Amino acid sequence: MSGAPVGEPQTGETPVGDPPLADPIASPPSTGRRELAARGTLINSAFQIGFGALNMLRTLIVAGFLTAADYGIWGIVLLAVGFAGVMKGAAISDKYIQQSEEDQELAFQKAFTLDLMFAGLFFLLMFAVAPLLAFAYGQWDVVAPALALAVVLPASALHSPVWVFYRRMDFLRQRLILAVDPSVSFIVTIALAASGFGYWSLVIGVVSGSIVGAIVALAMAPISPRFVYDRGTMREYLHFSWPLVVAAGGGILMGQFSLLLGDIALGLAAAGAIALASSIAIWTDSIDRIVTQTLYPAICRVIDRPALLLETFTKSNRLTLLWGMPFGIGLALFAADLVHFGIGDKWEEAIVLLQVFGVAAAINHIGFNWDAFYRATGRTRPIMVVSLAGIATLLMVGGTLLFVNGLDGFAIGVGAMTALTLMLRWRYIAKIFPGFEVARYIGRAIAPTVPAAAAVLAMRLIESGERTSSLAAIELGVYLAVTVWASLILERDLLREAIGYVRRRQPGGAAPELSPSGSGG
Repeated sequence: MSGAPVGEPQTGETPVGDPPLADPIASPPSTGRRELAARGTLINSAFQIGFGALNMLRTLIVAGFLTAADYGIWGIVLLAVGFAGVMKGAAISDKYIQQSEEDQELAFQKAFTLDLMFAGLFFLLMFAVAPLLAFAYGQWDVVAPALALAVVLPASALHSPVWVFYRRMDFLRQRLILAVDPSVSFIVTIALAASGFGYWSLVIGVVSGSIVGAIVALAMAPISPRFVYDRGTMREYLHFSWPLVVAAGGGILMGQFSLLLGDIALGLAAAGAIALASSIAIWTDSIDRIVTQTLYPAICRVIDRPALLLETFTKSNRLTLLWGMPFGIGLALFAADLVHFGIGDKWEEAIVLLQVFGVAAAINHIGFNWDAFYRATGRTRPIMVVSLAGIATLLMVGGTLLFVNGLDGFAIGVGAMTALTLMLRWRYIAKIFPGFEVARYIGRAIAPTVPAAAAVLAMRLIESGERTSSLAAIELGVYLAVTVWASLILERDLLREAIGYVRRRQPGGAAPELSPSGSGG
């Protein structure tokens, strides 16, 4: 695999087809990367959107059972353990997918060893972090749930056999295994929340899902994990991963500081409001990662084909924006209805924050997967730069205004962070894709949502009397219908092409063979 920067398309290069993938452990079906990526995107989308929606439903249902203060404690604990989990994950999995060692079975064993070592390290670290969190917040109730939730760290290392399926783009098997965790977590959490367990319902639910998921992953493992430590591999992984660790860890710390500042400025209920709005943002980000993570193994293998990379970038972004932009703008339009007719008026102070997070989520979908292309080249420092710049902006602007204007001031900080990171993102996109037409791309991304939002705002101009849940439901139905109609009209060629990749088959049912030159299929 070449690690050279992506430049202008090479003369005579065609993005029409790709040679079949090969893997020393097990080869995927003899098909082109486009077909694998297209089907993988749909498979991952079906699973991840479904279980992402399940997690969102869990969040909203539990929010109805918990007080804002209880939810604030959960947010503190989740971010603390999430920080350790993200730091551990960023250090290993991406590099394992990107590597191209000759002995792939040994490569997995070494990666698993490092992942298990990091998991054990961060698990022990939580025993020092939990009391510090309690002291910082003045809430000693966080210690026990933080230590209990830390069990997910070693358990997550035992999920690593799914990396093998992911690397060879066997997405269906990968997702079936990964689906166990959120399914178990949802059932346990809702049952315990309804029984009055408070924030412990979330803790026990997450731990249960992680443990059961680990058992299933080990049972389905194509390679039995073994402990194989190699000092050279450690150095190689650290060189690749440390900027990703800093970026991911910084993002989690930003969330933790946001909750801490909210607690100091306005009390634990404000921290709960920030946690709720952040959970929605995290959900939208997880959906974005469906496409990014689906494409990442293929991007790593065609990094020296600039024309194909540019096409992959633009089309994957356009497909994701078909849902991302409408969702974010829809959240901004219907945040008040979600509170008043859904999760309860106790969250009324979070309405503006939810609206801003919705707009930010829509904007963040623009060029969302740029970092995958940098990771594939082995250049990970730009990812760290963008992340740290956003963190600093939110803490300085949002943190300051939080004490002056409350949650509305924090929302302004979220807007400032979103604007800055978008500008920096496009600066790096221009470097990896010279000559890319940014204005045209953004205009096309926004276009399907404009008539839908306009229809809702027009309805509100002529409405009178008290707002009801039925009226909100009608508006939401109109918004969804116009969005689908506009998307089908404006992006029909793209949708037809994506469906074509999924449906393409030879008469015998197999996907078409592609010539080594890349001109087939």
